[in-house]
Amino acid sequence: MSINLSNIFNLEHWAQFFSVDILSWSFFVNILDILVVWFILYKLIQLVRGTKALQLFKGVAMFIATRFLAELIGLHTLSWLMDQVITYGVIAAIVIFQPEIRRGLEHLGRTTFFNPTKSEKKQDEQMVLAFDKAIQYMAKRKIGALVTIERNTGLEEYIETGIPLDADISGELLINIFIPNTPLHDGAVIIRDGKISVSCAYLPLSESLLIPKEFGTRHRAAVGVSEVSDAVTFVVSEETGDVSITLNNQLLPGLSREEYLAILRRELVPKEVKAGKKPFYKTFYEELNRLSKKGDR
Repeated sequence: MSINLSNIFNLEHWAQFFSVDILSWSFFVNILDILVVWFILYKLIQLVRGTKALQLFKGVAMFIATRFLAELIGLHTLSWLMDQVITYGVIAAIVIFQPEIRRGLEHLGRTTFFNPTKSEKKQDEQMVLAFDKAIQYMAKRKIGALVTIERNTGLEEYIETGIPLDADISGELLINIFIPNTPLHDGAVIIRDGKISVSCAYLPLSESLLIPKEFGTRHRAAVGVSEVSDAVTFVVSEETGDVSITLNNQLLPGLSREEYLAILRRELVPKEVKAGKKPFYKTFYEELNRLSKKGDR
Protein backbone atom coordinates (compact mmCIF):
# COMPACT_ATOMS: atom_id res chain seq x y z
CA MET A 1 0.00 0.00 0.00
CA SER A 2 1.71 3.17 -1.17
CA ILE A 3 1.44 6.56 0.47
CA ASN A 4 -1.34 8.49 -1.22
CA LEU A 5 -2.20 11.94 0.10
CA SER A 6 -5.69 11.79 -1.36
CA ASN A 7 -6.47 8.81 0.89
CA ILE A 8 -5.78 10.90 3.96
CA PHE A 9 -8.96 12.90 3.31
CA ASN A 10 -11.07 9.92 2.26
CA LEU A 11 -13.33 8.66 5.07
CA GLU A 12 -14.03 5.42 3.22
CA HIS A 13 -10.32 4.70 3.13
CA TRP A 14 -10.09 4.99 6.93
CA ALA A 15 -13.21 2.87 7.43
CA GLN A 16 -11.67 0.17 5.25
CA PHE A 17 -8.39 0.47 7.12
CA PHE A 18 -9.93 -0.22 10.53
CA SER A 19 -12.07 -3.03 9.18
CA VAL A 20 -9.02 -5.11 8.21
CA ASP A 21 -8.15 -8.14 10.36
CA ILE A 22 -5.63 -7.03 12.98
CA LEU A 23 -3.51 -10.16 12.45
CA SER A 24 -3.39 -9.94 8.67
CA TRP A 25 -0.38 -8.91 6.61
CA SER A 26 -2.24 -5.93 5.15
CA PHE A 27 -2.83 -4.59 8.67
CA PHE A 28 0.90 -4.51 9.42
CA VAL A 29 1.52 -2.85 6.05
CA ASN A 30 -1.06 -0.21 6.97
CA ILE A 31 0.67 0.37 10.32
CA LEU A 32 3.99 0.75 8.51
CA ASP A 33 2.32 3.18 6.11
CA ILE A 34 1.15 5.37 8.99
CA LEU A 35 4.52 5.21 10.77
CA VAL A 36 6.33 6.33 7.61
CA VAL A 37 3.93 9.26 7.16
CA TRP A 38 4.33 10.32 10.80
CA PHE A 39 8.11 10.02 10.51
CA ILE A 40 8.09 12.29 7.45
CA LEU A 41 5.88 14.81 9.27
CA TYR A 42 8.18 14.67 12.31
CA LYS A 43 11.23 15.41 10.16
CA LEU A 44 9.39 18.27 8.45
CA ILE A 45 8.51 19.78 11.81
CA GLN A 46 12.15 19.45 12.91
CA LEU A 47 13.23 21.13 9.70
CA VAL A 48 11.05 24.22 10.12
CA ARG A 49 11.26 24.44 13.93
CA GLY A 50 12.61 27.81 14.98
CA THR A 51 12.20 29.42 11.55
CA LYS A 52 9.65 31.78 10.06
CA ALA A 53 8.40 28.93 7.93
CA LEU A 54 6.81 27.41 11.06
CA GLN A 55 3.99 29.97 10.88
CA LEU A 56 3.35 29.07 7.24
CA PHE A 57 3.42 25.39 8.18
CA LYS A 58 0.70 26.05 10.76
CA GLY A 59 -1.38 27.73 8.05
CA VAL A 60 -1.07 24.62 5.86
CA ALA A 61 -2.17 22.49 8.83
CA MET A 62 -5.26 24.69 9.17
CA PHE A 63 -6.17 24.02 5.52
CA ILE A 64 -5.85 20.27 6.08
CA ALA A 65 -7.97 20.40 9.26
CA THR A 66 -10.63 22.42 7.42
CA ARG A 67 -10.66 19.78 4.66
CA PHE A 68 -11.26 17.03 7.22
CA LEU A 69 -14.10 18.91 8.92
CA ALA A 70 -15.74 19.84 5.61
CA GLU A 71 -15.76 16.19 4.50
CA LEU A 72 -17.04 15.05 7.91
CA ILE A 73 -19.89 17.57 8.10
CA GLY A 74 -20.80 17.31 4.42
CA LEU A 75 -19.84 20.78 3.18
CA HIS A 76 -19.12 19.64 -0.37
CA THR A 77 -18.35 23.05 -1.86
CA LEU A 78 -15.87 23.90 0.87
CA SER A 79 -14.40 20.40 0.62
CA TRP A 80 -13.91 20.82 -3.16
CA LEU A 81 -12.30 24.24 -2.62
CA MET A 82 -9.88 22.85 -0.04
CA ASP A 83 -9.00 20.03 -2.44
CA GLN A 84 -8.01 22.58 -5.08
CA VAL A 85 -5.96 24.60 -2.59
CA ILE A 86 -4.12 21.50 -1.35
CA THR A 87 -3.57 20.11 -4.86
CA TYR A 88 -2.17 23.27 -6.41
CA GLY A 89 -0.61 24.44 -3.15
CA VAL A 90 2.22 21.94 -3.63
CA ILE A 91 3.80 24.23 -6.24
CA ALA A 92 3.37 27.24 -3.96
CA ALA A 93 4.88 25.29 -1.05
CA ILE A 94 8.02 24.56 -3.07
CA VAL A 95 8.47 28.29 -3.65
CA ILE A 96 7.60 29.30 -0.08
CA PHE A 97 9.69 26.63 1.65
CA GLN A 98 12.60 26.80 -0.79
CA PRO A 99 15.26 27.60 1.88
CA GLU A 100 14.04 24.80 4.15
CA ILE A 101 13.82 22.30 1.28
CA ARG A 102 17.35 23.20 0.19
CA ARG A 103 18.63 22.82 3.75
CA GLY A 104 16.95 19.43 4.07
CA LEU A 105 18.39 18.15 0.79
CA GLU A 106 21.84 19.39 1.75
CA HIS A 107 21.49 17.56 5.07
CA LEU A 108 20.63 14.34 3.21
CA GLY A 109 23.50 14.88 0.82
CA ARG A 110 25.96 15.07 3.73
CA THR A 111 25.15 11.56 4.92
CA THR A 112 27.60 8.76 4.17
CA PHE A 113 24.80 6.81 2.46
CA PHE A 114 24.92 9.20 -0.48
CA ASN A 115 28.66 9.86 -0.33
CA PRO A 116 30.34 6.71 0.99
CA THR A 117 33.69 7.13 -0.81
CA LYS A 118 34.56 10.68 0.20
CA SER A 119 37.32 10.67 2.78
CA GLU A 120 36.74 12.75 5.88
CA LYS A 121 39.21 15.62 6.19
CA LYS A 122 39.72 15.55 9.94
CA GLN A 123 42.38 17.54 11.67
CA ASP A 124 44.91 16.46 14.26
CA GLU A 125 45.67 17.23 17.86
CA GLN A 126 48.18 19.94 16.96
CA MET A 127 45.47 22.01 15.26
CA VAL A 128 43.16 21.67 18.28
CA LEU A 129 45.96 22.87 20.55
CA ALA A 130 46.49 25.88 18.28
CA PHE A 131 42.79 26.66 18.52
CA ASP A 132 42.95 26.32 22.30
CA LYS A 133 45.89 28.73 22.55
CA ALA A 134 44.08 31.34 20.48
CA ILE A 135 40.77 30.85 22.29
CA GLN A 136 42.36 31.22 25.74
CA TYR A 137 44.13 34.44 24.75
CA MET A 138 41.11 36.02 23.06
CA ALA A 139 38.55 34.92 25.67
CA LYS A 140 40.52 36.52 28.52
CA ARG A 141 40.78 39.80 26.61
CA LYS A 142 37.27 39.66 25.09
CA ILE A 143 38.51 39.68 21.53
CA GLY A 144 35.73 38.58 19.18
CA ALA A 145 36.53 35.66 16.89
CA LEU A 146 34.74 33.41 14.40
CA VAL A 147 36.50 30.32 13.00
CA THR A 148 34.89 27.67 10.78
CA ILE A 149 36.52 24.31 10.05
CA GLU A 150 35.44 22.74 6.76
CA ARG A 151 34.76 19.00 6.79
CA ASN A 152 32.87 16.93 4.17
CA THR A 153 30.65 19.72 2.85
CA GLY A 154 32.56 22.19 0.70
CA LEU A 155 32.51 25.86 1.73
CA GLU A 156 33.83 27.21 -1.57
CA GLU A 157 31.08 29.79 -2.02
CA TYR A 158 31.97 31.33 1.37
CA ILE A 159 35.72 30.98 0.87
CA GLU A 160 35.41 33.07 -2.31
CA THR A 161 34.12 36.00 -0.21
CA GLY A 162 37.25 36.10 1.97
CA ILE A 163 40.88 37.20 1.65
CA PRO A 164 43.14 34.26 0.69
CA LEU A 165 45.87 33.33 3.17
CA ASP A 166 46.69 29.62 2.70
CA ALA A 167 48.74 29.71 5.90
CA ASP A 168 49.69 27.09 8.46
CA ILE A 169 47.52 27.07 11.55
CA SER A 170 49.01 28.59 14.67
CA GLY A 171 47.56 30.20 17.75
CA GLU A 172 49.65 33.32 17.24
CA LEU A 173 48.39 33.86 13.68
CA LEU A 174 44.75 33.39 14.69
CA ILE A 175 45.22 35.90 17.51
CA ASN A 176 46.78 38.47 15.17
CA ILE A 177 43.98 38.04 12.63
CA PHE A 178 41.27 38.90 15.14
CA ILE A 179 43.01 41.81 16.89
CA PRO A 180 40.50 44.73 16.64
CA ASN A 181 41.02 47.49 14.09
CA THR A 182 43.28 45.39 11.87
CA PRO A 183 42.54 44.75 8.18
CA LEU A 184 41.75 41.04 8.63
CA HIS A 185 39.80 40.97 11.90
CA ASP A 186 36.28 41.38 10.47
CA GLY A 187 34.37 38.33 9.23
CA ALA A 188 35.20 34.64 9.60
CA VAL A 189 38.34 32.56 9.26
CA ILE A 190 37.76 29.34 7.30
CA ILE A 191 40.01 26.33 7.83
CA ARG A 192 40.43 23.93 4.90
CA ASP A 193 42.74 20.92 4.58
CA GLY A 194 44.64 21.78 7.76
CA LYS A 195 45.39 25.36 6.70
CA ILE A 196 43.93 28.80 7.24
CA SER A 197 42.34 29.19 3.83
CA VAL A 198 40.86 32.70 4.12
CA SER A 199 39.96 35.41 6.59
CA CYS A 200 37.26 38.10 6.38
CA ALA A 201 34.82 35.57 4.89
CA TYR A 202 31.08 36.14 4.99
CA LEU A 203 28.93 33.30 6.33
CA PRO A 204 25.14 32.94 5.93
CA LEU A 205 23.17 34.39 8.84
CA SER A 206 20.66 32.07 10.47
CA GLU A 207 17.04 33.16 10.74
CA SER A 208 16.29 30.70 13.54
CA LEU A 209 14.05 32.07 16.26
CA LEU A 210 15.64 29.72 18.78
CA ILE A 211 18.85 31.75 18.99
CA PRO A 212 18.75 33.89 22.17
CA LYS A 213 18.57 37.62 21.52
CA GLU A 214 21.75 38.34 23.47
CA PHE A 215 23.79 36.66 20.74
CA GLY A 216 24.93 38.85 17.87
CA THR A 217 25.96 38.52 14.24
CA ARG A 218 28.93 36.22 14.90
CA HIS A 219 26.75 33.62 16.59
CA ARG A 220 24.05 33.86 13.91
CA ALA A 221 26.69 33.38 11.21
CA ALA A 222 28.07 30.37 13.10
CA VAL A 223 24.62 28.79 13.35
CA GLY A 224 23.91 29.72 9.73
CA VAL A 225 26.91 27.82 8.36
CA SER A 226 26.02 24.82 10.56
CA GLU A 227 22.57 24.77 8.93
CA VAL A 228 23.96 24.36 5.42
CA SER A 229 27.06 22.26 6.09
CA ASP A 230 28.70 19.84 8.52
CA ALA A 231 31.36 22.40 9.47
CA VAL A 232 32.46 22.90 13.07
CA THR A 233 32.58 26.56 14.11
CA PHE A 234 33.77 28.18 17.32
CA VAL A 235 32.96 31.72 18.43
CA VAL A 236 34.56 33.96 21.05
CA SER A 237 32.16 36.63 22.24
CA GLU A 238 33.41 40.21 22.12
CA GLU A 239 31.04 41.26 24.92
CA THR A 240 31.54 38.45 27.46
CA GLY A 241 34.53 36.43 26.28
CA ASP A 242 32.39 33.27 26.36
CA VAL A 243 33.24 30.44 23.97
CA SER A 244 30.53 28.79 21.85
CA ILE A 245 30.58 26.00 19.27
CA THR A 246 28.09 25.29 16.50
CA LEU A 247 27.72 22.03 14.59
CA ASN A 248 24.85 20.06 13.06
CA ASN A 249 22.49 23.03 13.38
CA GLN A 250 23.14 23.27 17.13
CA LEU A 251 24.51 26.14 19.22
CA LEU A 252 26.50 25.13 22.29
CA PRO A 253 27.11 28.38 24.23
CA GLY A 254 29.14 29.26 27.31
CA LEU A 255 31.57 26.33 27.13
CA SER A 256 34.40 25.81 29.59
CA ARG A 257 37.91 24.94 28.38
CA GLU A 258 37.39 21.26 29.12
CA GLU A 259 34.04 21.22 27.31
CA TYR A 260 35.13 22.89 24.07
CA LEU A 261 38.34 20.86 23.94
CA ALA A 262 36.35 17.65 24.32
CA ILE A 263 34.03 18.68 21.46
CA LEU A 264 36.86 19.76 19.15
CA ARG A 265 38.80 16.55 19.77
CA ARG A 266 35.71 14.43 19.25
CA GLU A 267 34.81 16.11 15.97
CA LEU A 268 38.23 16.89 14.47
CA VAL A 269 40.76 14.38 15.75
CA PRO A 270 40.55 10.95 14.10
CA LYS A 271 40.22 7.98 16.40
CA GLU A 272 43.33 5.81 16.51
CA VAL A 273 43.12 2.13 15.72
CA LYS A 274 44.09 0.07 18.75
CA ALA A 275 47.54 -1.51 18.54
CA GLY A 276 47.53 -5.08 17.34
CA LYS A 277 44.11 -4.78 15.72
CA LYS A 278 43.53 -4.11 12.04
CA PRO A 279 40.29 -3.52 10.19
CA PHE A 280 38.84 -6.73 8.76
CA TYR A 281 39.11 -5.60 5.14
CA LYS A 282 42.84 -4.82 5.55
CA THR A 283 43.53 -8.19 7.16
CA PHE A 284 41.58 -9.94 4.39
CA TYR A 285 43.45 -8.02 1.67
CA GLU A 286 46.86 -8.81 3.22
CA GLU A 287 45.94 -12.49 3.48
CA LEU A 288 45.00 -12.58 -0.21
CA ASN A 289 48.32 -11.01 -1.14
CA ARG A 290 50.21 -13.54 1.01
CA LEU A 291 48.42 -16.48 -0.59
CA SER A 292 48.97 -15.00 -4.04
CA LYS A 293 52.73 -14.67 -3.48
CA LYS A 294 52.87 -18.18 -2.03
CA GLY A 295 51.15 -19.55 -5.17
CA ASP A 296 53.63 -17.74 -7.42
CA ARG A 297 56.47 -19.56 -5.76
